[in-house]
Amino acid sequence: MGRVEWTGARYADKPTVEASTWIDAEPARVWGLVSDIQLMPTLSSELQAVQWVKGATAPRVGARFVGHNEHDAFGQWSTTSQIVACDQPREFAWAVGEPGNPASTWRFRLTPRDGGTNLTYWMQMGPAPSGLSVAIESMPDKEQKIVFVRLREFETAISKTLATIKRLAERGVR
Repeated sequence: MGRVEWTGARYADKPTVEASTWIDAEPARVWGLVSDIQLMPTLSSELQAVQWVKGATAPRVGARFVGHNEHDAFGQWSTTSQIVACDQPREFAWAVGEPGNPASTWRFRLTPRDGGTNLTYWMQMGPAPSGLSVAIESMPDKEQKIVFVRLREFETAISKTLATIKRLAERGVR
């Protein structure tokens, strides 16, 4: 795994997590994986299922999908996301909630490098409230710890997703 970076300690700071890895596969092959929303639940312990909304069947800017999630501390919930970037084979991103004021934003960036692809996976909390906001409101003195724990969870999930995408993209390449 490549580098992992964090920013922000409070929810209002819109904290982020970003990690990168190099994949021995061309960007077009990696793109097919990162833009496949049906694949995402198999890469996540939290995201259980996704479905396109209102006739959408493929990724494009403005297409919406519902994600069904489960977490030991937060229970089960569903969110609607909208694709906000779909620049094949360079960038794929979606906002959870309203794109102008999302609860979170997630982005893959693909950059050709050394005959393969440098894949970066980034997420930002906020600025709109999320399930984490309820915990912060009930324990405001522990906000930094709550944000830190959630960032660590996202770091673990992002690293696992990158490793799996790398394995899937490189399968059969050699």
